[in-house]
Amino acid sequence: MRIGVPTEIKNHEYRVGLAPAAARELVHHGHTVMIQAGAGAGIGAADADYIAAGAKIVADAATVFAEAEMIIKVKEPQLAECKMLRKGQVLFTYLHLAPDPEQAAALMASGVTAIAYETVTAADGSLPLLAPMSEVAGRMSIQAGAHALEKAQGGRGVLLGGVPGVAPGKVVILGGGVAGTNAAHVALGSGADVTIIEKSLSRIRHLDAIFGGRAKTVYSTMDAVEAHVTTADLVIGSVLIPGANAPKLVTRALLKKMMPGSVIVDIAIDQGGCLETSRATTHDAPTFVEEGVIHYCVANMPGAVARTSTLALNNATLPYAIALADKGWKQALADDAGLRNGLNIHAGKITYKAVADALGRTADYCAAATCAA
Repeated sequence: MRIGVPTEIKNHEYRVGLAPAAARELVHHGHTVMIQAGAGAGIGAADADYIAAGAKIVADAATVFAEAEMIIKVKEPQLAECKMLRKGQVLFTYLHLAPDPEQAAALMASGVTAIAYETVTAADGSLPLLAPMSEVAGRMSIQAGAHALEKAQGGRGVLLGGVPGVAPGKVVILGGGVAGTNAAHVALGSGADVTIIEKSLSRIRHLDAIFGGRAKTVYSTMDAVEAHVTTADLVIGSVLIPGANAPKLVTRALLKKMMPGSVIVDIAIDQGGCLETSRATTHDAPTFVEEGVIHYCVANMPGAVARTSTLALNNATLPYAIALADKGWKQALADDAGLRNGLNIHAGKITYKAVADALGRTADYCAAATCAA
């Protein structure tokens, strides 16, 4: 199979779909790997590194999209890239379609077969291709939030770890999944007072076990969210419904009750955000203020630590990429129901129900098992 990796063009996105080591594995399996010149620069990978791995360097994105049978990316294709996709081509990347009707429409119009990292499932129902970036974003959320809390950044002027004689800052984490758990690890390491609000009792028991009581766990109710968010210095929004819009746990009315200069980092922004007031920001201008509360809503947080993120992502995506290339997408999806769950768009149809529901396009829905047959 001819596999193409274009340079990411989203604002301050430095990751790349394949690191040289991953490209080498695909070449070893007998596939042709085409890398756009300079695509790996953000992770410190030179074109020469890809050539040594057996990949071919091509001059521009147009050539990559024109010649490749499968495109491997990191972030969702921008509209200019969607126009270069075509029927019969496979796109393997993050999509996050629920809050992005323009991208969904463009992918449908292209006829491409689009497989989303974020909805591929493992046998236990977990999300193996979302997990590595959730780990990165969760850990980054605390350092981003701590910086935003500094007075010079408009924050309350609170040090999360406190000092002897001064209480630590209070961190409240909405959602105890992969991102929330990783946020808690870093927050606890900084010495903060940490509370995790979670609705799954089995997950709460798991969190209690792994943190040994160092992080407080609270069952999620409207009362609990209000009581803890309004007294927090830093709130981390990390709730997730696979493929669907994130629930709005923090309303504007609740925001008004928060302390001026407090900070919310909305990791869920890729899926629309878990705040009523959230809107996607970039690394150029990562924060904005609503009702006196600083919002950090960067939609590609892991792009700031591109080398770590790319290597972690490739560790998870490579076996699936090899299966798609070795078997062809139809056979790969037929053999692996979890990979089939990643199919979001095919031949002009939406093939993931939560996406169709979120976009109000149920008439355009076709079950993956049917459409991919």
